[in-house]
Amino acid sequence: MTTRLQAALDAIDAANAADPDTREGRPGALLYSERMTGELERLFPEGSDVLRIAVRGQHIERWLLPRAAFPEGRAGYLDWRREQGRRHGARLAGIMADAGYPSEDCARVGVLLRKEGIKRDAEVQALEDVICFVFLKWYFAPFSDTKSPEALQKIVVRTARKMSAAGRARVLDEFDLPEALAEAFRDAAI
Repeated sequence: MTTRLQAALDAIDAANAADPDTREGRPGALLYSERMTGELERLFPEGSDVLRIAVRGQHIERWLLPRAAFPEGRAGYLDWRREQGRRHGARLAGIMADAGYPSEDCARVGVLLRKEGIKRDAEVQALEDVICFVFLKWYFAPFSDTKSPEALQKIVVRTARKMSAAGRARVLDEFDLPEALAEAFRDAAI
């Protein structure tokens, strides 16, 4: 690992260590970023520095812009997510610049975090696949307890559609999903 990559990851970890949510015994954003990095190493071990930084900082300081700051409903949720992507990209670009990365790399991390080019850009797609794996592995079960079966089915279909074909195949291979949810992964449009 290069010195500048280590400096960027350390800065992300320091920022995420300030997360006040410690329900799992540690700052939630820090734990999430570690889980993201673990899945990246497993799924895409040859990922670029920019991808590694985007994965580690995907939710950097997310708690600073609470979901409640936006209107209820899907439109409000999507607006919140877009603003989070913009903020996270800008924050990581600053961290990368401080660590010595060129401006092109600093701009590129924002492209990944805003998910510009999903399904067309291999790194954006890799980030999305990692996000989906982390969600399914660590957050799906507690999340599913809060949703109706119909709402949960829609969420699973949307998750499957965001993933690459290879990612969906791995989900089917690695997770023991109920048949209705597994079907969403088998049938998702590319």
